[in-house]
Amino acid sequence: MSKVNTRQYSSSAEDPLPMRRFRDTTFGKLLRNPQSVLCLAWLAVVLAVALLAPVISPLDPNASDLMATNAKPFSPGHFLGADRGGRDILSRLIWGSRQTLIAVLVVSIVSITLGVVSGLIAGFYRGWFETVADFISDNLMSMPSIVLLIALYALTGPNIIAMMAVFGVLTAPSFYRLVRSVVIGVRNELYVDAARVVGLSDWRIIGRHVLWSVRAPVIIQCSFVMASGIGTEAGLSFLGLGDPASSSWGIVLQDSFNSIYNNPGVIFAPAILVSVTILCFVLLGNSLSDILQSSARSKVLSRRGIRKALHKVWNTGTASSKPVDMSQLEATPALPVDDDVVMSIQDLHMGYPTANGDLNEILHGVSLNIRRGEIHGLVGESGSGKSQVVFSALGILPKEAIQLGGHVMVNGKDLLHDQKALRRIRGKRIGYVPQEPMSNLDPSYTIGHQLIEGIRAVTDLTHEQADRRARQLLTDVGIDRVDDVMNLYPFEISGGMAQRVLICGALAGDPDIIIADEPTTALDVTVQAEVLDILRALSRERGLAMILVTHNLGVVADLCDYVSVMKDGRIVEQGPIDDLFDSPKNEYTKTLLSSAMSVELKEAGDE
Repeated sequence: MSKVNTRQYSSSAEDPLPMRRFRDTTFGKLLRNPQSVLCLAWLAVVLAVALLAPVISPLDPNASDLMATNAKPFSPGHFLGADRGGRDILSRLIWGSRQTLIAVLVVSIVSITLGVVSGLIAGFYRGWFETVADFISDNLMSMPSIVLLIALYALTGPNIIAMMAVFGVLTAPSFYRLVRSVVIGVRNELYVDAARVVGLSDWRIIGRHVLWSVRAPVIIQCSFVMASGIGTEAGLSFLGLGDPASSSWGIVLQDSFNSIYNNPGVIFAPAILVSVTILCFVLLGNSLSDILQSSARSKVLSRRGIRKALHKVWNTGTASSKPVDMSQLEATPALPVDDDVVMSIQDLHMGYPTANGDLNEILHGVSLNIRRGEIHGLVGESGSGKSQVVFSALGILPKEAIQLGGHVMVNGKDLLHDQKALRRIRGKRIGYVPQEPMSNLDPSYTIGHQLIEGIRAVTDLTHEQADRRARQLLTDVGIDRVDDVMNLYPFEISGGMAQRVLICGALAGDPDIIIADEPTTALDVTVQAEVLDILRALSRERGLAMILVTHNLGVVADLCDYVSVMKDGRIVEQGPIDDLFDSPKNEYTKTLLSSAMSVELKEAGDE
């Protein structure tokens, strides 16, 4: 099978660095989206018309020509027709762009100022300010905006600017809630604590760090508020609450509607103008949302995109490399597997697309066999690809991951290329024990509820039978007071007990193999030893095969029968645990062992 070149290629020869950097900016990505380009072009035209209204307007917007009363569209001297007062509709719409955009700016400035500032303070400081702000926000959001603006007409009069300012106050809670929720999640981040430690004041932290984290949702929300502002201004003016002496889009729409029976054609221009502008703001907001959200994750490629990325790799790589046909990769036959092999991973290749369309291969032909009753250690430094191997076997890789080739064989089924078989086997024949036990249990449900639900999902047991099995599994992993634990929530138990619960979940379907991804990382030394003893006992008593992913060679030496050492996405050495520790052959393995010995000697010296 052809393999992807191990370098990460770029296309700098065809795409200059400054241009590539511009293409990776938010504005550059908007310009690559046809929908965004159309929306930006339309809004730019509207803005230009508003600024240049005195220059490009063919007539005075308030000048009346009695001879042109109710002139139809395309009449001489009146391209879009004239209203019942003989005023040129095109000129009124051009000047109305100014009034409409001013109204939109008023709504945006008022709502952003009130909503973002109050959201930052409430989210960062919490306490009484958040309580009061939540109360005000809830009450404002419960009020129907249009009805309230109509009621306030007695105070504001036909003053669209004042009415839009009030509408901005009514819209501010949308920014407040959005910003507060983001700030609450950011305020406890480690980089915020680090900023406090180095002496930055709260306001400098909010201005430099916290405010930057809310910029994307605020920008997206702003586009929708602007669209709402245009619709509200047009609606109020259409209802007769605008200044009849002005020429906003809503006023023109109202005048056109009043003469719809005498001159129906003149209503189309203001209606289309309002509708298209609102639509452009909404579509631009959706595009911004997609771009800003996708910038935080890798690019998900279609099958055509995968082929394009692969061709780009080989076209910019070595001369001997050739493009890969994905169908040929998937058709590569798997090697036969011995009867005592529970899982066979063969020649596994996997990669991720980069921001500029290149392909970065993470796994380079990983192969290993896990035999019945064997604890197989997968060891290596962080970033060596250990978790990517087991995630490939479990079928839980991110969507952007590209399987370039290889096989994961279980019971004669290739799980990489047979998703139905994977769904039938996962949870039943294959159990999984994740790291970070506290974050892998749902805090909303009790331990008993989650275990029973998991057991019933992979077996045909009734609720009562699943309850008995859950209690037995908790007993098997050494948990006392099973009745009490079944009724506890995850936040009421310790990390060690949570890890035991996850082991019970992995055993729910009576699997043949358990994949444990660094199951002792978040635990203290004493609890680590207890968890390792449980895994060892389960393997021996039940004849389970097990993959233990870890970077701790001490854990490998204590628990494993066989070990594979990974570095940079490759298996650099494999063998029985005694042989590898007694006579390692690879230099990287020797370095790992010497580093582990140095740490142990240092700890012994400190004691």
